Amino acid sequence: MTSRPETPTLDRVAGPADLRRMDDRTLSTLADELRAEVVSAVSETGGHLGSSLGVVELTVAIHAVFNTPMDKLIWDVGHQCYPHKILTGRRDRIRTLRQKDGLSGFTKRAESEFDPFGAAHSSTSISAALGFAVGRDMGKATGDAIAVIGDGAISAGMAYEAMNNAGAEGRRLFVILNDNEMSIAPPVGAMSAYLSGLYAAEPFQRMRTFAEGMEAALPAPMREGARRARQLVTGGLRGTGTLFEELGFDYVGPIDGHDMGQLLTVLRAARARATGPVLIHCCTVKGRGYAPAEASADKYHGVGTFDVATGTQKSSAAGAPAYTKVFGQALTEAAARDPDLVAITAAMPNGTGVDLMAKRFPDRVFDVGIAEQHAVTFAAGMAASGLKPVCAIYSTFLQRGYDQVVHDVAIQRLPVRFAIDRAGLVGADGATHAGAFDVAYLSCLPGFTVMAAADEAELVHMVETLRAHDEGPIALRYPRGTGTGATLPARAEALPIGRGRLVLEGEDVAILSFGAHLDRALDAADQLEAEGVGVTLADARFAKPLDMDLVRQLARNHAVLLTLEQGARGGFGAAVLEAMAAEGLLDRGLAVRTLTLPDRFIDQASPEQMYEAAGLGARHIAAAALAALGRTSKVVPFRA
Repeated sequence: MTSRPETPTLDRVAGPADLRRMDDRTLSTLADELRAEVVSAVSETGGHLGSSLGVVELTVAIHAVFNTPMDKLIWDVGHQCYPHKILTGRRDRIRTLRQKDGLSGFTKRAESEFDPFGAAHSSTSISAALGFAVGRDMGKATGDAIAVIGDGAISAGMAYEAMNNAGAEGRRLFVILNDNEMSIAPPVGAMSAYLSGLYAAEPFQRMRTFAEGMEAALPAPMREGARRARQLVTGGLRGTGTLFEELGFDYVGPIDGHDMGQLLTVLRAARARATGPVLIHCCTVKGRGYAPAEASADKYHGVGTFDVATGTQKSSAAGAPAYTKVFGQALTEAAARDPDLVAITAAMPNGTGVDLMAKRFPDRVFDVGIAEQHAVTFAAGMAASGLKPVCAIYSTFLQRGYDQVVHDVAIQRLPVRFAIDRAGLVGADGATHAGAFDVAYLSCLPGFTVMAAADEAELVHMVETLRAHDEGPIALRYPRGTGTGATLPARAEALPIGRGRLVLEGEDVAILSFGAHLDRALDAADQLEAEGVGVTLADARFAKPLDMDLVRQLARNHAVLLTLEQGARGGFGAAVLEAMAAEGLLDRGLAVRTLTLPDRFIDQASPEQMYEAAGLGARHIAAAALAALGRTSKVVPFRA
């Protein structure tokens, strides 16, 4: 086990109030020790290391200057909050990070009063902070609101909507732009170029900092002349101030986010003088202070456990390939066969696997940044032009573009192909990233085709099915993690739309599985066979359109029918029930049970532990079948 760092200054911190009793030099020492503690903790748990290392000094400075938790500190996304958690009374649990019954990897209201607003998706912080500011001004017991948002997250439309509203409201509010020029993937688009231009303008920075400091120190009669001098620097006299100033914010920066002196000076001045909304542009380095992270292409954005001395991540034993990699390879091969195939991602090329296609066909892959709404409508425009767009977005991220899915894709019946990664429960990221709802929210849309891969071989065929389908929108869902070890086909073949397949045939119980829970259904079938129960197991493949011939066959030839899915209530099982009711298949005494995720959010753990907590382990499936048969089970009862 790696030895833990010595942290005598950090050891004196029980909460942020202790920081406010320290001098500036001690705060700098504290930041160094805090960085070492973060590296040590994440080496044992894995997690979002680079982003947390980039905000160590900023975290110390904010808590030293502002009166948290009365003042509300809101971290956008929240994956940079590990230093914050250590300083706010959770150090003794930091090595439970992202584990079952441990600390969340993001901010979480239920976890601490120092987390006033939970997050794990991007670009929500300014809206929430403005909400707190209004609450304060209407007499609620809350102080200042501080939103910390990254350069990637501020590229999303919601952040601009919030800034426009905040500027118009004119309320006292602090937005700290954490500009590290490296979100998960390199930030793209005009906003990134704009920030980079500000960052590179060293003479401008020096003049601006000097001018503002001098202006603030002058007596009131001389202040206006100094202000006009500053406007000559910023372009304010010509109406060409920064974008943030045009939106109604007082803009300060750029400043060095690793210089404790600069941070403390600027934050103290802003807190003392601000009357309206202020944006502080803070330049940082993702992975700062840990050489392996700084040298890494992704700055150790998301890591497993690793050796602190070398930075070497501990790899698991070689096994089946990850679904994401299989998808990326299949998509690339499909693109090689079809020049009209293009791919769109919203700032997650590696996470969705489209980076593999980008290496081979860079002109046919489009990373639009953290802008899922735009990504969907952009894909719709491509489809209308005659291209074959594959919009690759995580299940929970696609929720952010749902209006566009309905209005711009479904109503117009445009053949946009949705590749939905992270379907089902995802493990350490917990409820915020669990893809529980896409089956329900897509299957209800007229003209949509919705399918799910039971294993990696099926995934390859379904990618080809996406490519070939031109009759309307179509979605393919698949989970995070490694596959089942299925042999990948030598040639991908498009599947017939709305056709499932039989995997096992028996006489008593039918299990109709949709998606990647088929392997657990197979284990349940083994358990049932051991108790003398014959099992038919079918892979539905499609939630819409349903294979009604298969459903009729299962309903008429078995005493019990179970539907099984890695999704919430109201999805695949509900669709099967509605279809069966319409045909009178529920009128003959058939026992039907729909096995779904329960009606609650499930906290982080391993995916296996999460499915056990959800009552969807193999033993629960077997128990549900036996209970429906009216038999006493030798396995644990099914938990709804």
